[in-house]
Amino acid sequence: MSLSPYVFDASADNFNRLVLENSHKGPVLVHFWTPKAGPCFILMPRLVKLAAEYGGKFLLVMLNTDDLPELARRFSVNSVPTVKFFWRGEVAHTIHGADPDSSFRAVLDRFIAGDANRAHALGVAAWQSGNVSQARMLLANAAMADPDNLAIPRDLAKLLWSEGDGEQALSLLASLPPEARQDPEIARLYAHLNLAETARLAPSLAEIETRIPFDAHDLDAHYQRAAVLLANDDFEGGMAELLFITRADRAYRHDIGRTSLLALFDLLGSAHPLTRHYRQALSESLH
Repeated sequence: MSLSPYVFDASADNFNRLVLENSHKGPVLVHFWTPKAGPCFILMPRLVKLAAEYGGKFLLVMLNTDDLPELARRFSVNSVPTVKFFWRGEVAHTIHGADPDSSFRAVLDRFIAGDANRAHALGVAAWQSGNVSQARMLLANAAMADPDNLAIPRDLAKLLWSEGDGEQALSLLASLPPEARQDPEIARLYAHLNLAETARLAPSLAEIETRIPFDAHDLDAHYQRAAVLLANDDFEGGMAELLFITRADRAYRHDIGRTSLLALFDLLGSAHPLTRHYRQALSESLH
């Protein structure tokens, strides 16, 4: 039954490999069916459609109980259709009958989200223990499995940055959907990494400052100057440049002037004189 790259037919020879071994990589659904039961033919195309929709996040295995009665008995299948969810080599959930798609989605989403959370936790643990390549693989897989969990790309970007791959860290954050980039934690991290990477790649401060008198609105030069000043602990000078950029063009680098100032406010704390001064100046410039 070649209905989809994620749908397979079970046999006595392939069951252990196809179902039990693969269930250690992700959920495997086994549809126990028989051509003698009409409800099986109602459920079957719905399951195939779900397998295609989830795009490989689970495998679907069709098991004809007429051909494999010993496997049906082994897993206590007394009626069809029955769908058993295999996870880590064991039956983790069973649905009897042709339940609505929402029932299958609810169970699948629980397994898939759980798998992403585990991969995230294992990736952070691998990073902390020094196994960087394993951490990168686990975090990348977790991000694909659960794209709505912004803590995963956040941690992956931090890992990439810590390993000297600042360009890839920034590319990862920049590739997130616009609403994700507006998340406060993601925006702060992107601002910090962008400033640090810009300072690392920038020419000398003297060279940057020769460009500004010729074009006061050279925002690249102003941003490079801000980054270099901040890298040299001149927070007041750097924040003044970021405020200039915000006033000049909110669209510049997706409002990098404002988001960088907000990140610096968090870094310095609300009681710091520079935070109070530039927060007020920023508010006035926006209104």
